[in-house]
Parts: sequence; C-alpha cells; structure tokens
Amino acid sequence: MASIKHYLPPAGPKAPPLSFAVRAGDFLFLSGIPGFNEEGVLAEGFEAQFFAVVSNLRRICAEAGVDFRNLCKVNVLLTQQADIEKMNELYSVAFGPPPYPARTTCVVQALPNPAMLIEIEGVAAF
Repeated sequence: MASIKHYLPPAGPKAPPLSFAVRAGDFLFLSGIPGFNEEGVLAEGFEAQFFAVVSNLRRICAEAGVDFRNLCKVNVLLTQQADIEKMNELYSVAFGPPPYPARTTCVVQALPNPAMLIEIEGVAAF
C-alpha cells in the first residue's frame, strides 16, 4: 500500500476543505492554487496573480520536499482568453528554462472567487 501524506492549508475559519497537496508514493498532486499571498489577500491584476500562484506552488513543493522543476504536468485555468499570450510569456520565465512540464490551458467562465484570474494545479515527481 502506498504511503499518503497530506499538506494542509493553515488552520482558520476561512480554511477551505481540501489539502494543498497530497503525496502518494513518488508523486505530489497539487490542488488548484490561486494567487493569494500568505495573509490571504488576492494579488491585483493578472501578472501579480500569476507570480503569486507560482510562488505558492514553489512554497508547497518545497514544504513537501520536491523540487519545483520536478513538476511533470500542470493545468492552467484562466478566466480571460485575452490573458493567454501574457500567461505564455510569464510561464516561460517562471517555469523555464525548457524543458517545461506537460500542460493543459483552459479558459473557464469563473473561478471560486470572482476576482481570481488564474489558478494552476499540477503533479510533481519525487
């Protein structure tokens, strides 16, 4: 039986009912991560949210003991199709240099908070 470890959000009245990440065997499954800072404030604007998301992903990966460069698959959710080109530009910097993780990018009607412009989930290998 594979060992499973959960990485929980900070406890508090606004803590969502989920794990930020779950390690199952040699893989880390990351929940959709939004662009909130450590105080729970959503960054303003697409670029700021993108870098907050990446910072959160890096922090969670580090807490779990896996290198951010070991992300092997990510799913990017955007609320505005117009942000795809900017996302690709920022992504190439944040996830570079190549090779990049496998990726799916979707434009969705909305994310849980109406001000959220991007969310990224992923899978990393140990």
